[in-house]
Amino acid sequence: MVVAAFVAPYLMEATTRFVSAAAELPDVRLGLVTCEPVERVPPHLRERLAGHWRVEDALDPRQLQWAVTGLAGQVGRVERLVGALEQLQVPLAQVREALGIPGMDVRTAVNVRDKSQMKETLRAAGVPCARHALVRSPAEAVAFADEVGFPLVAKPPAGAGAQSTFRLDDGDVLRRWLAAVPLGPHDPALLEEFLTGEEHTFDSVTLGGSTVWSSIADYRPPPLEVLRNPWIQWTVLLPRDVSGPRYEGIHRWGPAALKALGVTDALTHMEWFAQPDGSVAVSEVAARPPGAQLSSMHGYAHDFDLYRAWTELVVHGRFAVPERRYAAGTAYLRGMGHGRVRAVHGLDAVQQQVGHLVVEARIPQPGQPAATDYLGEGYAMVRDPDTAVVEDALHRIVSGVRVELAEG
Repeated sequence: MVVAAFVAPYLMEATTRFVSAAAELPDVRLGLVTCEPVERVPPHLRERLAGHWRVEDALDPRQLQWAVTGLAGQVGRVERLVGALEQLQVPLAQVREALGIPGMDVRTAVNVRDKSQMKETLRAAGVPCARHALVRSPAEAVAFADEVGFPLVAKPPAGAGAQSTFRLDDGDVLRRWLAAVPLGPHDPALLEEFLTGEEHTFDSVTLGGSTVWSSIADYRPPPLEVLRNPWIQWTVLLPRDVSGPRYEGIHRWGPAALKALGVTDALTHMEWFAQPDGSVAVSEVAARPPGAQLSSMHGYAHDFDLYRAWTELVVHGRFAVPERRYAAGTAYLRGMGHGRVRAVHGLDAVQQQVGHLVVEARIPQPGQPAATDYLGEGYAMVRDPDTAVVEDALHRIVSGVRVELAEG
């Protein structure tokens, strides 16, 4: 019997799926550390928990250590401390080291969380990635721009996904960005050269320092373009075959990057570019399950439950390598305008064309508020053994469905 504590600040849909998967594992006593009162825990999950501890700030390592120590009185000495959110990885590592709990250490957690340190570590190991600078003043930002040239990418050193990420096309845009961002000795920002080419993911499982499973997805278009153009309905494609020459470079550099960062036992989410000259550039690495429906897509492509597989990995230290049987993809439905969803157009025609391929969907509903992130108001997920069929279905969805937003 393994005693584990799962840290989940708030029980959002995806997070709850991971917690539920951990609670259903055999030979596990699970305690939950959360900001939610026990009454807010879904009943089906509550009855499977061996303990519950509420904190005010789940990202504060002092509160987490207090919670884990307190949980020991309910569930026994905690032997595994886990969490699925990227922002949790460093605090979790700090508590593990303080209490002698096995798992990712602080050095590795910082390497995959602090984007500046990440790229310093990768470049020192010879792993190709963007030139970058951690800037603390306008002068440092201008100096980096003069050295590298435009366009540039600006982002927080410890952001998650594409949040708070901007493309700076010229000096005027740089000056406007500097006017809006309070740089200082304790408030740096990360500037990077703008990488061109096709953007992809490399999701993988590392056990004992070796990559035992990997999966590649294609972003169409890249997330930064999606952020700059709120009207774009974008797609993510998991091709069935990821073994060909198109992906040969990342099969070499992906594991090399993880080794350089110190990752030994984890599921990681990596973003990378296939550049026009055929070379690979690693963009970012995160030591957590992938977001944007990718965890579900991997499940459909491999006919397995990645939510459960991740919990078995972090709690029991094992991973059953699945076979890739399908191509899968998601079309993200995003409205034009502001306010709330007024109507969704084109659904009937698209349903007739590709409805038989849809395995999961969330259709925007009239009256629904406009999304505040780049995932949009809804999505449709498809799969088929033939990658070309999935590509065609995704194209038909994003070109045939229109989400209308309106004020009031």
